[in-house]
Amino acid sequence: MTPTSAVTLVVTDLDGTLWDADERIHDRTLVALHELERRGTPLLVATGRRPRNAAAALARDGLRPPAVALDGAVGHYLDSYESFHRAPFPREAAVAVLTAFEDAGLSPCLYVDRPDADVVVGHRPATRPEHLDHIGRWLARDDVRTVVMEEDVLAVGIVGQPASRLQPVADAIAEHAAAAVTRDLYFGDATLIARPKGISKWEGVVAYCERHDIDPGGVLALGDGENDLELLAAASVACVVSDGCEAALALADHVIEPASAGGWCAVLDLV
Repeated sequence: MTPTSAVTLVVTDLDGTLWDADERIHDRTLVALHELERRGTPLLVATGRRPRNAAAALARDGLRPPAVALDGAVGHYLDSYESFHRAPFPREAAVAVLTAFEDAGLSPCLYVDRPDADVVVGHRPATRPEHLDHIGRWLARDDVRTVVMEEDVLAVGIVGQPASRLQPVADAIAEHAAAAVTRDLYFGDATLIARPKGISKWEGVVAYCERHDIDPGGVLALGDGENDLELLAAASVACVVSDGCEAALALADHVIEPASAGGWCAVLDLV
């Protein structure tokens, strides 16, 4: 690989890109992250995860970069939890999305930004039980219909169900939300996260660039999944791991080795 001129910001997905299915960052990748910091090249995470969940996993390796989370619905500085971007559902759209999930017999997770909770579920959520355990103390139980009527909802989703169950819901809510059914490396099967229409990881990246006077025309992005497509398409340089989805690979300027092999370190050859 040859260096790419004027890279102003490196933006990376987490699952399957920065780390493997066990949330392990390869030693080669850790070395590259520290070298990137030494060079003064800014780094931004762009993930479908919750901000607090991403922060906890990154902190295990001493990393606290800013992050666009929930596929672009919110952006936080993970060291202070200050927000730099927020794009909740319009009320009418949130109600329509919840109704579509319920019409399919699925009670979803509502992703919120309460001081004491990240996720609200009803009494019989369709998301995998292990997912609820993983949310831990940041989980609240409430009447989901009341929540969508009275609170800002940043995303709506279900984790760890067969794609065949989730895709019809994604299709049904296309008028009201941006939604992607993606493979779930952590819990198995697939995950559906619906975010406000017109919102993607890229909108969060642009908000971060505006806050810090960074030229978004110099973004180098790394990803692997369906929820990375807008980011990869808009970036000046798109790097996709070799085991990524076909749609992402079709957008790649460079194909890198999988996260388990430390392929992320190839970024050093491009900045």
